[in-house]
Amino acid sequence: MSHLIKTVEDGVMKIVLNRPDAMNALSRDMMQALSDSLEEAAGSRAIGCVVVRGAGDKAFCAGGDVKSMAAGRDQDKTYEDKVHDIRERMKVSELLHEMGKPTIAMVNGVAAGAGLSLALAADMRFAGKSARMTTAFAKVGFSGDFGSHYFLHKLVGTSKARELYFTAEILNAEQIEKLGLATRIVDDANLDAETMAFAKKLAAGPRVAWWHAKKNMKVAEEGTLSEALDSEAARMIRTGETEDHKEAARAFVEKRAPNFKGL
Repeated sequence: MSHLIKTVEDGVMKIVLNRPDAMNALSRDMMQALSDSLEEAAGSRAIGCVVVRGAGDKAFCAGGDVKSMAAGRDQDKTYEDKVHDIRERMKVSELLHEMGKPTIAMVNGVAAGAGLSLALAADMRFAGKSARMTTAFAKVGFSGDFGSHYFLHKLVGTSKARELYFTAEILNAEQIEKLGLATRIVDDANLDAETMAFAKKLAAGPRVAWWHAKKNMKVAEEGTLSEALDSEAARMIRTGETEDHKEAARAFVEKRAPNFKGL
């Protein structure tokens, strides 16, 4: 059985983490396939949006494969090699957060540990009413990885982020919504359909503009106001030169919906 299923429909790459019997815990094969799929999506003009979800209805992703960890894998490797290996695997969080197109985590069930990190790395999170989120790392004596410290404090503030790390509290859908960790809370039965419909709308949008908007977001997250304004100025002029902008301007005058081509 493949640990990851990838499909493309109407410009949306849908990636399914496929270990439902293990709550979609991250195996090495899954991580490699996820990295390859995200690299493909990032570099493909045919893809306008990416959606990641877990197989089944119990979990988005329960995080790392604790059973494999308990078995003592990689004990023959040096500390430096282990650090290098995990850092390479963590590039999936960078891809989700920084690729030049919208990314959505469809949180069906539990998102824990590194699974929560992946959900937080996406631009948006559509969560079912049965969704649960937890940092979880403290429960297995880990400090945490895959960018969760960075994303969590950006979303909820440093004080709340520290609390969630230290307590490993399990958040229900109401708490998730209150903290702003989800873009939308959706009935479980409608989660897939509503998320995919939203993703397809984004994929049909001005893809060059999305690329530049995400670059602006990165500068805004990490740089100064002056740097953010510089980036916005340059990218505003660039997107104004695109065929999509010209089409949108014509559509506005003609009182019709624009037909974007990603050019």
